[in-house]
Amino acid sequence: MMAKRFTDILFQLIKSLEKAEKRNFKLYIKRSSGNEHLKIVELFDALDKLHEYDEALLLKKLPSIKKPQLSNIKVHLYKQLLASLRLLKSTESIDMQLNEQLDYARILYNKGLYHQSLKILEKLKEISRANYKYNFLTQVIAWEKKIETLHITRSMLEQGEVLANEANEVNVRVDMVARLSNLALQLYCLYIQNGHARNAKEEKEVKKFLANNLPENAHLQTGFYERLYLYQSYNWDAFIRQDFLMYYRYSQKWIDIFHEQPSMINIETGYYIKGMHNLLNAHFDLRNYEKFDITLKQFEKFAQSELANKHANHRVQLFVYINSAKINHHFMLGTFTKGLELVPHIEEKLKEYDLIIDTHRILVFNYKIATLYFGSGDYDTCIDYLQRIINDNVDLRYDLQCYARLLHLMAHYELGNFEIIESLIKSVFRFMAKMENLTVVEEEMFKFLRNSFHISARKLKPEFEKFLQKIKQFEKSRFETRSFAYLDVISWVESKVYEKTMGEVIHEKYLKSRKRKYHAAAVS
Repeated sequence: MMAKRFTDILFQLIKSLEKAEKRNFKLYIKRSSGNEHLKIVELFDALDKLHEYDEALLLKKLPSIKKPQLSNIKVHLYKQLLASLRLLKSTESIDMQLNEQLDYARILYNKGLYHQSLKILEKLKEISRANYKYNFLTQVIAWEKKIETLHITRSMLEQGEVLANEANEVNVRVDMVARLSNLALQLYCLYIQNGHARNAKEEKEVKKFLANNLPENAHLQTGFYERLYLYQSYNWDAFIRQDFLMYYRYSQKWIDIFHEQPSMINIETGYYIKGMHNLLNAHFDLRNYEKFDITLKQFEKFAQSELANKHANHRVQLFVYINSAKINHHFMLGTFTKGLELVPHIEEKLKEYDLIIDTHRILVFNYKIATLYFGSGDYDTCIDYLQRIINDNVDLRYDLQCYARLLHLMAHYELGNFEIIESLIKSVFRFMAKMENLTVVEEEMFKFLRNSFHISARKLKPEFEKFLQKIKQFEKSRFETRSFAYLDVISWVESKVYEKTMGEVIHEKYLKSRKRKYHAAAVS
């Protein structure tokens, strides 16, 4: 994994700015004017030109700024940058627009213009309800109650009753949304930390966690956010348990609510992008070839839209998820070598987005790219990418780190590095044994590798045939599927038995699947 180059928060912010944002900052400073801003402009220009943050070099380039002054000027510049960005971006977000209007209501209230303030608050309630912003609605109602309590503005008896009822209703909804969003987040964290359930005991624990934390009447909710977080919760539960059919159903429900209310795509773009990513993953896990292609085309079309390119955060998400899907597409078709054409673009973008892309995404990309090289027969480069995972001591995706070590072992096996195979097997087995229960497929894999490097090439094929018979029976077993999800071990063994490349074996399976579907459609 590449190291994070940007450590200074002001430097990070400046490096994240687009040309229009930099231009807007200069105009903002000009408007606010004053000599005290000259030094922050000098500092801004100097930081903008640096490739990496180097304080000694920075001070050398800025003779007008002494070292004791630098800290205060940096703080001032940071605040001014945020202020200019807030002005520039205020119309892009419903949340920012609502907060701006609430600020206006507060200003009017403080000037004693209670009726004008109440007028804005009434309008804010309508907008908040229309966009399901119940958290914000609680603030608006709180202000209304404050005004009605401190000042006689209307019929107190009537308005007081209405506000009390509104506050109670909103609090119930806010509580439901909070509990469901907490549940979705906790389940997602479970997956990021541990990966898939490895056995019946772990599956039971996940089911129990969901049952204990699922709010009563959650299924009866009709609000957008209540349903969104409910579907997310079931989505992560199914994914952890490797119930891929249920994972697909709830990924589809997740996207369906956005299609029912298209305006919410604009408000919750990040969740829409994440939902499309999960839907593509579900099609991949179920080998829904045609639906995968259709969904990927829809996703790529969305990525070209103005909405998708409004924020850097969305562009990064789309880069990660679309390229991840494109690699998965090559995995499904067995076109590993063709898939390697994606790698230079991915590497270039990972450097460009180094500022904001998270460790987990880089970890996944390194593994996927390593698998492309393995499937293409370039085992040396495969090992190089796997070393990035193995050498990076991060407490994330323990399951992926285990499979990185297993694939690393297999790459050395393919290279014929038998002098280190035995020590590697012991090392990888110890690491994977920490998972408490190795799957049957993993245990069989270790047995085979441990025994086979002593066998002559002439006698090796019958051993591969025996190994294939042992693991083929587990292909449909749910707790064994993680072995096949991370690495298509069966296709690898079949490539040895049938003396074909791994890509050819997988592509033949794809063609057979298409033929079966075509035949079934023709019969019906």
